[in-house]
Amino acid sequence: MPQTLDAAAVRSWCALALDALGREREEIDAINVYPVADGDTGTNLYLTVESAAQAVEAVFAAYETDTAADTAAEAGVVRPAPGDAVRAMAHGALIGARGNSGTILAQLLRGMAEVLTREGGRGGGDHLAEALRRAAELAREAVAHPVEGTILSVASAAADAAEQAVRAARTAQTAAGQAAGVPCGAVVRAAYAGARAALDATPGQLAVLGRAGVVDAGGRGLLAVLGALVRALTGVVPAAFPAGAPAVVPGACADAGGEAGDAAGDAAATDATGPAFEVIYLLEADDRAVARLRARLDALGDSLVVVGGDGLWNVHVHVDDAGAAVEAGVEAGRPYRIRITHFGAAHFGAPHPGTTAERPPEQVQRAVVAVVPGEGLAGLCAEAGATTVLARPGEPPASGELVEAIRRAHAREVVLLPNDAALRHTAAAAAEQARTEGVRVALIPTRAAVQGIAALAVHQPERRFDEDVVAMTTAAGATRYAELTVAERQSWTMAGICQAGDVLGLIEGDVAVIGADLADTAEAVLGRMLAAGGELVTLVLGEDVPDSLADRLERYVREGHLAVDTVVYRGGRQSVPLLVGVE
Repeated sequence: MPQTLDAAAVRSWCALALDALGREREEIDAINVYPVADGDTGTNLYLTVESAAQAVEAVFAAYETDTAADTAAEAGVVRPAPGDAVRAMAHGALIGARGNSGTILAQLLRGMAEVLTREGGRGGGDHLAEALRRAAELAREAVAHPVEGTILSVASAAADAAEQAVRAARTAQTAAGQAAGVPCGAVVRAAYAGARAALDATPGQLAVLGRAGVVDAGGRGLLAVLGALVRALTGVVPAAFPAGAPAVVPGACADAGGEAGDAAGDAAATDATGPAFEVIYLLEADDRAVARLRARLDALGDSLVVVGGDGLWNVHVHVDDAGAAVEAGVEAGRPYRIRITHFGAAHFGAPHPGTTAERPPEQVQRAVVAVVPGEGLAGLCAEAGATTVLARPGEPPASGELVEAIRRAHAREVVLLPNDAALRHTAAAAAEQARTEGVRVALIPTRAAVQGIAALAVHQPERRFDEDVVAMTTAAGATRYAELTVAERQSWTMAGICQAGDVLGLIEGDVAVIGADLADTAEAVLGRMLAAGGELVTLVLGEDVPDSLADRLERYVREGHLAVDTVVYRGGRQSVPLLVGVE
């Protein structure tokens, strides 16, 4: 196993952390009670690490492409420099950070990267301990009002334990007359043990956790990430945290007094009186503008976390006036990837303070909630009776948005269509949260919008719920899907090497055709899909795709497959120029 956190170890760490959070996501979501009991901390951490892992994989892919093109590099495997991998991990987490805990995790990784990429770094366990300390410091600086008993406490305890392990190792080496470096494995195991002990203590530090009888959800997620680091560096799987909601440590109770109870008094009331919206955005701005932004947002709301640096920041805040929070970002610089989640919908019939109470409308029996990649499909699905969630290019919806859509549908039974394989964990988390609120939810694992359209076409709300779900699932499963996109860089694919600017035809997620022209490539994709038979072709055109492409493809299908019908929809602004479905 590696003795330092080299590029391969960073890659392994990302993959293992993503796997661990995927397994523990539901348990972490279930114990999420602070700062808002919205049941998505595990999912947010998963999506944050997923973005970090994708960034690291992109660095490796770039090096592998360069190596393949370099005929002189046949002697060995060329890997990214450790600094490149660590910086990519931190940057990926920053741009993909979700929720309060995900934003803090991004800053923790940034703090580690700051030390691990420093020139002249010693490497080894002492370097890793220094990185953990800097991570804990930066995370606290990023939070407007740090609270003990949270992910911040767990991060600090991990750094304390790591530094203690370094001191103990040096003392032992001095006594033995040795001058060897401190092993990374010993340090990271100590950090994990310290973090686990700190997590056990969180119910006694934060009264809202003590009353619920759970540990902090963000701290639990950080423990999973540290456990993955232990495994990446040592090959040993650390003892897992007990499954389910853990017992409260002695002394932690609903009447917890002293400083812990006082410090969390206001926080405990978050669900009942807290702000109505969570606002997150990336921001391009200089340090002075961000300092002014912090002060303004702190006055507008709570749970303020601003992370990043070098001109790029991730801003997270809970506010009542979401527009004011975004306007503050506009004044500071250039905000983008703006994401607003409404907390108030969590309690039907419990209006936000200052509003007039209204009796909620009568629940309908059944509804469909569908994620769609463009405004055009949103309108189409809405006409068919579905409640839609718009997935803008580069901005997949969070579980909180899906839960809000399920609540907005206001039905006893809901069929959820994620229409994207990457949303499987997010959709599962949303479905589980809705079930705890008494809604019967069936998740159909649609992997593309055209599968969702096929499912919605056979939806019949007057049928028994199970029968309707089976019919919709069958229709979705019988629909093969493809998409046409443009390569951003040279890379290896299942169909060979593509160059930047090539048109790629992906069938069921794998590159099947590489071409220079959108229409020619689309015809080649259709030819392959229809070779296996079909009755109906669905084409969803992006915003900038001309009608002439649809006319050409309809003609191609009609001339080569007389019994196959074609339908065309305008998807609006979507992530790819063309979506194809064959039923």
